Amino acid sequence: MIAAEGKRVHNGDGEQWILRLYVAGQTPKCLTAFANLKKICEEHLAGQYRIEIIDLLVHPELAKGDQILALPTLVRKLPEPVKKIIGDLSNTEKVLVGLDIRPFK
Repeated sequence: MIAAEGKRVHNGDGEQWILRLYVAGQTPKCLTAFANLKKICEEHLAGQYRIEIIDLLVHPELAKGDQILALPTLVRKLPEPVKKIIGDLSNTEKVLVGLDIRPFK
């Protein structure tokens, strides 16, 4: 498991986003998903997120906990409720809506 974090600066309510990206090795689709996720987080959640990368080729037992059926899959652990998005996350608008991310002003 690899973690990538934004700077530890919180908004007024201290909300921290925890996003878990399930992948299977370093395939082009998985690498694209990570790059797209990192870009979205920097633009919309700067300083308020943690990304956990879980490679199911290394830790296949971790797929059961979040009920992962396809890869890559992004799981929003916090804030609740848990939400999932499958794919390379190239449709930024779909990701923003799917995760209920609102740009910070």
